[in-house]
Amino acid sequence: MAFVALFILAYIYTGLLSIVSALFFVAIGLVVVDLILLFKQKGITASRILPEKLSNGDDNPIELTIQNHYNFTTDLQLIDELPFQYQKRDFEINTKLEKHQEKKITYTLRPLERGEYYFGNLNIYVNSPFGLVTRRFQFAKDAMVPNYPSFLQLRKYMLLAFSNKLFEYGLKKIRRIGHTMEFEQIKDYVNGDDIRNINWKATAKRNQLMVNQFQDERSQPIYSVIDKGRAMKMPFEGLSLLDYAINATLVISNVALKKQDKAGMFTFSRKVENKVVAERRPSQMNKILETLYNVNTDFSESDFSRLYIDVKRSITQRALLLLYTNFETLDALHRQLPYLQAMAKNHLLVVIFFENTELEKLTKVEATSTFEIVQKTVAEKFMYEKKLIVNELQKHGIQSILTTPEHLTINTINKYLEIKARGLI
Repeated sequence: MAFVALFILAYIYTGLLSIVSALFFVAIGLVVVDLILLFKQKGITASRILPEKLSNGDDNPIELTIQNHYNFTTDLQLIDELPFQYQKRDFEINTKLEKHQEKKITYTLRPLERGEYYFGNLNIYVNSPFGLVTRRFQFAKDAMVPNYPSFLQLRKYMLLAFSNKLFEYGLKKIRRIGHTMEFEQIKDYVNGDDIRNINWKATAKRNQLMVNQFQDERSQPIYSVIDKGRAMKMPFEGLSLLDYAINATLVISNVALKKQDKAGMFTFSRKVENKVVAERRPSQMNKILETLYNVNTDFSESDFSRLYIDVKRSITQRALLLLYTNFETLDALHRQLPYLQAMAKNHLLVVIFFENTELEKLTKVEATSTFEIVQKTVAEKFMYEKKLIVNELQKHGIQSILTTPEHLTINTINKYLEIKARGLI
């Protein structure tokens, strides 16, 4: 465009024509030089290193390795074709490479839906030394990575559950109450042993103090029961309540297995599905992970009566049932309360439901108009009703966890450790 303007100007002022013509041929010469420099050499090589699988709801690192084979420094524009789930068309990275330099660039992706993620081409646009020509390179065509429930959280909380730093993440140590332990052996008394465990018959026979030694009860069935009905469709920070529950199920199953208990799970809406029988096998975690990955739902109305019938028929041993669901109103709880009470008669039932963090934000905003006052009052009413639900469950002997979505995993582990320490299961 600049030369077009100059030639128009030279048409008016004919004395400029020779100068403009000379500049034009110089520019053409520079373009030819740029073309030779860009296309004569090997140029740029690059690769995209993807993880074996993505972790849902977490930041997953994607690594790009780029090497400059040119004999000059060049500016690069990287455009990686991200999976369609992100709907992102303006993703680009700008960088510079010295001659013969190799560089590694890492960016993160936070997936919010389980399933298969397809990556397209890795496009690299290289500028010539004079900046007049750009050459495109394409690498790493069509790669697929499955997005699994959050196994990164699994590793994180597994370390927390067996460390001495639980309190730093809101997990508390629970004092053990009573003797809800299995007998292991009779041994000689040593200083520090609980004198309440002295076995007087064995002491009389051996003519020295003997005590009973106990070990924690093991191999208790722990079932994660996930409601995949419409109440679990609500999203928080892009992740649905269902996916929060799925991530928490993966973590608590792993912790239970490490605590020598049996872990299992199943989901329900109109019927019970995705069932994994509670067992303690080396392959159990992989079975649970694959089952959680394949959980699909249309978020239909949940049938708690079908859930109760299936639990009564299929789970004969007393078990800990961690029920992930959501109740927004007391009326919604009362409709399902008879089925919850029936399950709680034979099993230890813990109902886990969610605080609405968006409503909590509304209650903290200063109201300046009539509409905002009404809005704030309604939000406070719904939040108060959540507390009434907790009291109603407690009144009927059902334990519960009211938690924010982001603290679901922590609070679930905490409740499990508390139940184990108190010997309730």
